Amino acid sequence: MKRAFLVVVFGLAAVVAVWTRLPATVWYREGRPTRFGRLTNRAMAAWSGAGLPPRIQQTLEVERRRTGGVLSLLVVIAEVGGQRYLVSMLGEKAAWVANVRAAGGRAVLRSRRREDVQLEEVPIEDRAPILRAYVKRAPGARPHFDPGPGDPVDAFAAVAGAYPVFRITPA
Repeated sequence: MKRAFLVVVFGLAAVVAVWTRLPATVWYREGRPTRFGRLTNRAMAAWSGAGLPPRIQQTLEVERRRTGGVLSLLVVIAEVGGQRYLVSMLGEKAAWVANVRAAGGRAVLRSRRREDVQLEEVPIEDRAPILRAYVKRAPGARPHFDPGPGDPVDAFAAVAGAYPVFRITPA
C-alpha cells in the first residue's frame, strides 16, 4: 500500500514537471480546451476535489444548462481583501460561465469537503485588482491574459470586460 502511494505521488510529480513545460497550445486552442486538455482537467478536478494539493485549486460543480447533468472542472480561487473569487481565464466563451449564469449562481466547490456557494458576478469596473491577483496566483492562466503578473492594475482594467469574475459567497 505504501509503495503504491509513493508510485502515485512520484508519478504525479513527474506529470506536473512535464505539464509546466508544455506550450499552452497543448491544453487550449482558439479559446477552447483540446481533447488532451479536457482529459487533464477532468483528472485534476477529481484530484483537487479530493482535497489534495495544491490548496489554491478546487473543483467547481455546476448544473449544465442543456442536459441538467453536473459539470465539474478545476478552478483556482483568487483572494482579494478577504473575499474569494472565480475568474474565467477563457473569457465569456467558457461553458461554465454560461452554466453558472443559467443556474442563477448556484454552484458547489469541492476540496475534501462539499461547499454550497452562490456566485455573484462582479461589475466590470471592480474586476481589475481581482484579475491581477488571479494572474499572480494561477500560472496556468497567464498565457490567456495580455497583462502579466507584474503589470499595474490599470493594465487589467483595460481587459476586465473580457473576463467574467464571480464573488464566492456561502449559499
